[in-house]
Amino acid sequence: MNSVETVLKAIAELSDPEVEVIGPWPFLVVLLLSLACAFFVAFLYRRFYSNRETGTQIHRAFPLLSLSITAIFICIQFSLPLSLGLLGALSIVRFRTPIKEPEEIGFLMVVIATSLACATFNFVFLGVILSLAGLAVLVQEFVFTRLGSTGRHGMVMMALPQNDFESRRQDLLEALASALPKGRFESVSQHDGQVVLTYSFRDLAPQRMPQVQSQLTDVIDPSHYSISYKTTGHP
Repeated sequence: MNSVETVLKAIAELSDPEVEVIGPWPFLVVLLLSLACAFFVAFLYRRFYSNRETGTQIHRAFPLLSLSITAIFICIQFSLPLSLGLLGALSIVRFRTPIKEPEEIGFLMVVIATSLACATFNFVFLGVILSLAGLAVLVQEFVFTRLGSTGRHGMVMMALPQNDFESRRQDLLEALASALPKGRFESVSQHDGQVVLTYSFRDLAPQRMPQVQSQLTDVIDPSHYSISYKTTGHP
């Protein structure tokens, strides 16, 4: 029994008295504030970027990221040895999941920045970060996207046997260039005798969709291609 008490006492002595000064209730309030910031950033992501075809829906991780980052930095900011140990531990961590949309990096950085502001009790900086992040997203959405473009974009995906693709290559290229002049090739891949071609386009009026389908059908069977079409801006 005495050995157990000795171990518990040794563990208690390891705690930094400055951390104890914070107290459990302020610590809980800071965590809840960090969580609320994460939900706000997740709302911005869902509102302006969740309709992307290639997005990873990374906003689902924002709440746990904010809580963990805030808690970690509250614990280590009063202890230099602990912070150095954490730095060494994190140096061996590798995240290999690709981020498919560049905007997702920005949202991750905003979550990290707000979590650090909460952990260091810089609530003025926190308000500035959230305000400017919301303003930046609004400006990009309503000024750059909606005034600079109609926001109508999509993708044509074709999958056909390699022999058919080789024999119809020139006709396919001409049909795509004629039907979708504001488009570009994204990728051409080959696997097991099948060729998959993706072609993105933008600024296509909905009224022109039947014409595009008719032009493509002249050179390729409708069962061999599909068109995804979205309108993210004002018509």
